[in-house]
Amino acid sequence: MIVVCGEALIDVVRNGDGTQRATPGGGPFNTARALGRLGVPCAFLGHLSTDGFGRELAGLLAADGVSLELTSNGPEPTTIALADLDAAGLAEYTFEIEGTSAPNLTPEMIPAHLDDVSALHLGTLGLVLEPMASTLTELAIREHEGRLIMIDPNIRRGLVDDSYRERLDSLLAVSTVVKASDSDLRWLYPDCDHVAAAEALLDKGVALVVVTLGAAGAFGAHRELRLSVSAPPVEVVDTIGAGDSFGAAVLAWLHDHGMVGPSLYMSEEQLRLALDYACLAASFTVSRAGADPPWKRELAPA
Repeated sequence: MIVVCGEALIDVVRNGDGTQRATPGGGPFNTARALGRLGVPCAFLGHLSTDGFGRELAGLLAADGVSLELTSNGPEPTTIALADLDAAGLAEYTFEIEGTSAPNLTPEMIPAHLDDVSALHLGTLGLVLEPMASTLTELAIREHEGRLIMIDPNIRRGLVDDSYRERLDSLLAVSTVVKASDSDLRWLYPDCDHVAAAEALLDKGVALVVVTLGAAGAFGAHRELRLSVSAPPVEVVDTIGAGDSFGAAVLAWLHDHGMVGPSLYMSEEQLRLALDYACLAASFTVSRAGADPPWKRELAPA
């Protein structure tokens, strides 16, 4: 089983015409749903509210086949993300966080033993908001020797500070796979392009770096391999959740081919196929409103 750790929240999407809509979101929440829809046994490790939004989030996870056995619940109101879309469908976020549910994942809510877990996925606000961020960092460091650790920083620039960079550095040192956008890598390595930034991550000991490049496709770096693939042409509705679908599809491809573990080796053809599969999954998501990942039956065989 793969455990996805972090936040679930509500995206209030504000469109250019002044209308708005409330949709379920949060990078880890989207990733867990995408894994479930792609047929991967998975669980969500996060803290949900008992309010109406929280019950909705739990129901959607369960409907997509995600286990809630590691999910905790509390009376705090659901965390809200305000997403403003530009003309190209790209989203900029602000957040209503204080006193809300997502940050309140504490060490006491983490099992002492994670039986039958092959991988942990962490990212987005799960690496930022306290006490959740410290809780999950300790978990990844505790578990990395026996499990694949995948990090998706999905950096929200208005929320991160120097302590975040230090935490992220400690997580990168124990990560097997890093999935990042080209803009994430510009924040991490402002003097590097995405290829050089991927090299820097490999030098830290990361086994596989996968980089999303928007309409230009994706880039992968693994050991001596460096590969670029194109993205399927698609009419973009918005980009919400596209990176989460991409990362989930990489994990799903590894799962379907029996390659989920702390040691990872891929051939050039395997890396290309995994990147193509992930780009295809992301293309379905950008063609739909909100974070609506594809089902396995919609995609070509992995």
